Amino acid sequence: MKKLIALLLAGAMCASLAACGAKTEEPAEVPAETEAPAETEAPSEDAEETAENPEAGSEASGEVTTVTEGILTMGTNAAFPPYEFYDGDDIVGIDAEIAGLLAEKLGLTLEIVDMDFATIVTSVQTGGVDIGLAGMTVTEERLENVNFTDSYTTGVQVIIVKEDSDIASVDDLKGKLIGTQEGTTGHQYCAQDYGEENVLAYTNGATAVQNLVQGAVDCVVIDEQPALSFVEANEGLKILETEYVIEDYAAAVSKENTALLDALNTALQELKADGSIDEILNKYIKAE
Repeated sequence: MKKLIALLLAGAMCASLAACGAKTEEPAEVPAETEAPAETEAPSEDAEETAENPEAGSEASGEVTTVTEGILTMGTNAAFPPYEFYDGDDIVGIDAEIAGLLAEKLGLTLEIVDMDFATIVTSVQTGGVDIGLAGMTVTEERLENVNFTDSYTTGVQVIIVKEDSDIASVDDLKGKLIGTQEGTTGHQYCAQDYGEENVLAYTNGATAVQNLVQGAVDCVVIDEQPALSFVEANEGLKILETEYVIEDYAAAVSKENTALLDALNTALQELKADGSIDEILNKYIKAE
């Protein structure tokens, strides 16, 4: 009994000394019947490694909830090279590879679902998929419905025209019929700047470009990297040197799943720090 009292008094003195130092959280109250441990166990080698290197052991996902247990389900629109596109039956590209590494960091298996771009945010919001990763720009409107991870790269909106077009810059778009991909920021910006009546929105970028080739629209506004792929695949097209908009890309996550958001951001920080993100970007985007 005397031994127990001595231990309790020692604990009280330690707590008093700690209260005089830097501000700390209040310790959880110990139930009266709980006995103090006779001896404190030395930290394990793993714990020491984690203390010295905070990134050690960070691949563990912690307690995250996904739509399907053990699987990270990614919603995308696989007609947006080099971010996502089909290679045979497989969806590949920048976003697909980044999502694969994120899933690995979280101890999950990646599953990719191809859908119309305009439905991705709704699918994330309603729990159809865990994340939306589709060359998606962070906007105030989207932030009203979903959260976004930290940005993993930037995108540039550009203008594709026929080589003999009289459109030479953004200033020449007034009164022109503009093709875009439905639900994208290119669609939103053009509708705001030139009027919805002057914008034709298609389900994917490839269809918008085909309509430009056929003369149904005067130009197409779309992200630079897919624009480069589309121009390479279609003779007689060019990209104007003028940049329309520069924006940040990130992954959309449900506002209800903050644990997943935090885990993804931690994994992204690690992938940026070890060069994995740059390696993927450089694989698909060739330096000028």
